[in-house]
Amino acid sequence: MAGIKRILGIDPGFGRMGFGIIDVACGKMEMVNYGCWETHKGEEFSERIFCLIKLLRKLIKKYRPTAVALEELFFFKNLKTAINVAQARGAVMLQIKESKLPLVELTPLQVKQSLTSYGRADKKQMQKMVQVILKIKEIPKPDDAADALAIAIAAVPYLNQCC
Repeated sequence: MAGIKRILGIDPGFGRMGFGIIDVACGKMEMVNYGCWETHKGEEFSERIFCLIKLLRKLIKKYRPTAVALEELFFFKNLKTAINVAQARGAVMLQIKESKLPLVELTPLQVKQSLTSYGRADKKQMQKMVQVILKIKEIPKPDDAADALAIAIAAVPYLNQCC
């Protein structure tokens, strides 16, 4: 994999956490994998976080990313949800640091501007740009997975990519 950077993008959450993995070489990007993990509402919060981190560890071990991009918590409608998402982000950050991986944190505005040059782009515009940039046949589903791929793409300039 000489010259190839593998970036893991994460759209953090505790009920749903999206992930997207891309390879970057000589300015070209290729989608490797994407998906979304969901936890059960009936489980204790700590168990939900632990489950997500176990899945993240397995993903890191399997795909061996060279860097991770994580979306920052930018705004919230519900304080309790924001606190829980912030705690999930903290657990993800700890796992990334334990894995000794470089971390790039991006706001939703930075991600939107990076992909569309417009900070108020809607979800459909973002998803279409992910599809176009990665040259994939369909828009990735669910939304959290498409968001995670967008986060990985947006992180490329911040990681000093070179051929």
